[in-house]
Amino acid sequence: MAVAVLRRRFFLQSRRETTGKVGDMFCISALDQQRSCFATSNDAVSEAHKSKKGKWFTLPPFTPVVDASSLGKVLSGHRTDLNGGNTTAGASTTALKWVVRCCPQLPRSLVQKLFRLRQVRRESSNMITSDIGVQNQEHRLKRVAAKDLMNLGDRILLPITVEELPSEKHEYHCNDEEIKFVHNLELYKDPAIIVVNKPPGLPVQGGIGIKRSLDELAATYLRYDCSEPPRLVHRLDRDSSGILIMGRTQTSATILHSIFREKTFGASNNDIDTKKRMLQRRYWALVIGSPRRPRGLISAPLGKVVVDDGKSERITIVDNVQTMSSQRAITDYRVIKSSCHGYTWLELSPLTGRKHQLRVHCAEVLGTPIVGDYKYGWQAHRKWKQLFQSNIEKNLDENLPNRKTHPFGLDLESGSILDKQPHLHLHCKQMVLPNISLALQNLQVSAECDLSELESLEFVAPLPSHMQRSWDILNS
Repeated sequence: MAVAVLRRRFFLQSRRETTGKVGDMFCISALDQQRSCFATSNDAVSEAHKSKKGKWFTLPPFTPVVDASSLGKVLSGHRTDLNGGNTTAGASTTALKWVVRCCPQLPRSLVQKLFRLRQVRRESSNMITSDIGVQNQEHRLKRVAAKDLMNLGDRILLPITVEELPSEKHEYHCNDEEIKFVHNLELYKDPAIIVVNKPPGLPVQGGIGIKRSLDELAATYLRYDCSEPPRLVHRLDRDSSGILIMGRTQTSATILHSIFREKTFGASNNDIDTKKRMLQRRYWALVIGSPRRPRGLISAPLGKVVVDDGKSERITIVDNVQTMSSQRAITDYRVIKSSCHGYTWLELSPLTGRKHQLRVHCAEVLGTPIVGDYKYGWQAHRKWKQLFQSNIEKNLDENLPNRKTHPFGLDLESGSILDKQPHLHLHCKQMVLPNISLALQNLQVSAECDLSELESLEFVAPLPSHMQRSWDILNS
């Protein structure tokens, strides 16, 4: 009996040892197989990822960007802090905003449609640790909505077909003389802005019946090494001339928009302290007649009225703001020089940015319409032939330069007060604004840098030919 028990124990012990060895061998074999499968799976995922990315147009990885709108408010001088010194908007940037920022050539309506049809993906990179302690980077593609917030390092993927879309903007093809003319308009350029001296007669923005506009010409011939075309941030009337600022990137354009908007907002709320005006514009205008006072501040609300059975519109002074929609418009003016022939040179500084503000204030408030303004000073120009008849015309006619044809059909030689139909005598001669490029450079070094002492840029544009000739005539 005892022998039988011993034999049974020996048999069970031998079975356990054998089973343990086989189990160990099975576990090791299974682990090797799992590792091999994991490696094969990783390779397959990597290859599949590469093949998938071939079907997508991949945007650069997301990085926190400058809160351009808030930065513009700080640079305008009306606000001294920026959310406690934080100038980045990484936490509030949506997928839609990032696509628009990275792909300015795509129509916004198309981008919104891609999000609406759920054809946009986001690639998020996460570090994962395997069972053997090895860290691998996992790439995951997921659908993303337009309002979803971006995380650091995320990439947006669009359908590859967006690369084949034709450009929405039409590129002009100019001859050498026209290209040289456009380049000669440039007054200043840095990584953030470009400044041009707009000639009279050239529209700033395209529209119906306009073949050549300054914004389209700048997009083609003033882009230089920048991946984005210059963007308009303010406008000048077609017949006026002078300094025009354009943003070279979407960020700088947004900052400039905010500065111009804050300037108007501050002035409209009685904040017109000269020391706080980081943006200053000074126009020169030749007017018919002379103001009663040599200098003053005009504050008159402006409203829009429709005329000619709805075919056109004009801006006018609103007497009763309770019954008619209006916007407050403020202009600072001073007399530069008066002439015995009934003309006066004025310096006009608009503290707000309303449509036709200077022209209406001169014509309807001061009673001195600008020379060449037939829309708001048509009554004064009805007597133009009788207004100016003297020996000056005979004496200076011999000194007039030979008139020539300029690019884009512009007439830049005629239009002085010697002509029967003078051109508009309104010119943006000087502008002062914050150095946006320097501000962005400082923010790259430190997000908490002090922008209160940031230096300003000042630009001066020479008078156009017809206004310079009128100046010489009246001073002769």
